Amino acid sequence: MASDLTRLSLAEAREGLRARKFSAVELTRAYLGAMEAARGLNAYITETPDLALEQAAASDARLAAGTAGSLEGLPLAIKDLYATRGVLTTAASHILDGFTPTYESTVTTSLWREGAVMLGKANMDEFAMGGSNENSYYGPVVNPWRRNGDTAALVPGGSSGGSAAAVAADLCVAALGTDTGGSIRQPAAFTGTVGIKPTYGRCSRFGIIAFASSLEQAGPMTKTVTDAAILLGAIAGHDPHDSTSVPVPVPDYAAALTGDLRGKKIGIPKEYRVDGMPAEIEAWWQKGADWLRAAGAEVVEVSLPHSRHALPAYYIVAPAEASSNLARYDGVRFGLRVPGKDLTEMYENTRGEGFGKEVRRRILIGTYVLSAGYYDAYYSRAQKLRRLIANDFETAFETVDAILAPTTPSAAFASGEKADPLSMYLGDVFTVTANLAGLPAMSVPAGLSAEGLPLGLQVIGKAFDEAGVLNVGYALERAAGFDAKPAAWWRA
Repeated sequence: MASDLTRLSLAEAREGLRARKFSAVELTRAYLGAMEAARGLNAYITETPDLALEQAAASDARLAAGTAGSLEGLPLAIKDLYATRGVLTTAASHILDGFTPTYESTVTTSLWREGAVMLGKANMDEFAMGGSNENSYYGPVVNPWRRNGDTAALVPGGSSGGSAAAVAADLCVAALGTDTGGSIRQPAAFTGTVGIKPTYGRCSRFGIIAFASSLEQAGPMTKTVTDAAILLGAIAGHDPHDSTSVPVPVPDYAAALTGDLRGKKIGIPKEYRVDGMPAEIEAWWQKGADWLRAAGAEVVEVSLPHSRHALPAYYIVAPAEASSNLARYDGVRFGLRVPGKDLTEMYENTRGEGFGKEVRRRILIGTYVLSAGYYDAYYSRAQKLRRLIANDFETAFETVDAILAPTTPSAAFASGEKADPLSMYLGDVFTVTANLAGLPAMSVPAGLSAEGLPLGLQVIGKAFDEAGVLNVGYALERAAGFDAKPAAWWRA
């Protein structure tokens, strides 16, 4: 049955294709059918069925010829922040209406070189600004999970909510997201999927529509840790087109997955025990520490004293960079243009109508903190705090190999439940530190909340030690045995 094919992990689907148990076209058609039945989730902005089938047919030819790539015939969802040649790319914003790039991002170029198939462009928060995927011009994404005995629509997290929902609902075998302050890990935790943010500089940012250039990284969103290791191996690597890309070797991440943590030390940051954190988050965190002990690790307490300043620092640095990066959208060169009586009014009309509320808010905050008289008071101090946060991690990693923390302070919440921006921003309390320090971090499903919703555990590692992070995540995954799936109510 087609639904059986869509339940396969990336590793299982790859094995099935190589064993000729089914064809890439059959696998792609199964996912296209699942996407059609799940339009109510609004996980995709643009579907590309014709392109997908064309790529799948080419994959079948390469599989038959014995020249298959590492991702040959595997159907993926691509967050709509990646430039894809000849395919509408909007960053979920009205201001990029009709924008069809004439070039391809480096990361997606790597995917196509390895034989991957593109099912479409996944929905997201506009310009990756948000933690709930309610800020898309194309409408909110709906989390495939529901609370026990409740039909209220839940958010999938953001900004990579479309990618997360697509993976959780079996609308792709895996997906690409981006993570600026937790935008891969938080939606992964909300949807019971795996998401990893690599070290800053591990994956090229060329061709990714910029929000906060010093923070964001490309990364995989998958059904399993093994899948994340395979997909990360395909997209990681140095890119001369990106000045922030670091020329370091890419190890075989999948080969590093042993689950054996003997001789490893895992840190528990005492500052992450925040006031008001639900008891069940603390309980799963403790259970995660027990699982790591059982895998051979020594678990010790560490201190990250400046982490309490991470959220305010992040919400100064990120909007500041956004105000600069988004200055290019003026209605002159591409995308939306709203006429005015002169050039200035055309700029104002285009930006006022083209940007959503959250994007306008962050542009205004960023412009303010960069303005004369406020730069030193806000932006400069935030950058100094960022250095102190990175120093804390460097000190901690002198004695531990990785850090274990919750991914989020709660499970998924209902759409519209967090109307004020501050309560939404607080959802990033455990994730922004890794972005400010440029470190690799991943979320792995741990179990279900009392309401029957997924909760994630986060592993933070040393710079460029994605292999170590993945292996700790693999040990957690094996111990948790998380195999819950959302009931497919959207097919009813």
